[in-house]
Amino acid sequence: MAPSSRSYLDYNASAPVLPCVADAMLEVLASPGNASSVHQSGREFRRRIEEARVQIAGSAGAQSSEVIFTSGGTEANALALSGSFNSGCCRRIVTSAIEHPSVLDMAAHLDQDIARIPATARGIVDLDALDDQLKRADGPCLVSVMMANNETGALQPIQDVVSLARKYEALIHVDAVQAFGKVPVSFANLGADMMSLSAHKIGGPQGVGALVLRDGLEIGLLQRGGGQETGRRAGTENTAGVVGFGVAAQTAVACLGDMAGLAALRDQMETGLRKICSGVTVFCEQEARLPNTSYFSVEGLNAETLVIALDLDGLEVSSGSACSSGKVGQSRILAAMGVPDNLARGAIRVSLGRGTTQAETDRLVNVWHAACQRQLAYQGAA
Repeated sequence: MAPSSRSYLDYNASAPVLPCVADAMLEVLASPGNASSVHQSGREFRRRIEEARVQIAGSAGAQSSEVIFTSGGTEANALALSGSFNSGCCRRIVTSAIEHPSVLDMAAHLDQDIARIPATARGIVDLDALDDQLKRADGPCLVSVMMANNETGALQPIQDVVSLARKYEALIHVDAVQAFGKVPVSFANLGADMMSLSAHKIGGPQGVGALVLRDGLEIGLLQRGGGQETGRRAGTENTAGVVGFGVAAQTAVACLGDMAGLAALRDQMETGLRKICSGVTVFCEQEARLPNTSYFSVEGLNAETLVIALDLDGLEVSSGSACSSGKVGQSRILAAMGVPDNLARGAIRVSLGRGTTQAETDRLVNVWHAACQRQLAYQGAA
């Protein structure tokens, strides 16, 4: 199938690189330099990095001195958790059952007594359970909760989480990787201690992200070496990637107004799904969600078969998180929400972007329905 006839509907996995981002990166790639060098080319690379730091800080409601560049959201999460735990800032890690694997796996590696807060049936962190865990904790804690779930799109009650953390004098880390550039994000207004960001979710390049670290908070290092990023993250900076991240951040925040139209397109698609299939369940639809995200299923279907069928018809979607090396399997998030296996097994995530058209979402509805009918008919015949 020709590339022009394909529809990319998996923006939560990675958004296409914006043309303005590619142009800025190519300009850097065409020049030699290392930001740690003192000659003119090195100073120019340093200038470009610091300019991007200011762009990202301004876009995320932070100070430029608070932005630490990393290789992506996963490293930013790892630096926040490992740096806090290994430095003695906290003795326990409290996180939720619906976090990204980069948080859950690192937390479990660091703290064998990790406290994992359950989610409600509506896909929201259980605040009462969080309160109870913090109340019973023996020693200082680090609370790590995402701003928006990458599968369901459900926006978490971060202000309430921060208030509880402050009540018990716990540190708070917010994984804002999926939220940044889709909803307003302000580190200063959140009152958090740390916040993770990633470039490739907002039209920037893969392989670059940032940890926003509150001024004055000292945490340990994840890796040692040449002392880059004011000694907080060693390694030669990915200057082209950082520059692309800065442009992508400014562009995404400048275009936040476009998200209302994207939410309307998403809602229209879900209405279309219900018109042709009365048994469809849209997860977390009663909660505030990312405007571009829809996660839905019909009882008795198999997501792996549906994803393949849609792909063969030129529609690129996912069965959930794209963080499991291409695996298609049952959603851990839906399991945490108590969704029955027979319904969770068929869950499909559609995540839209600024280039998505109504013609594409209409085609998705029709092709998905046809694929469902074929699958159900085959199961009936068997």
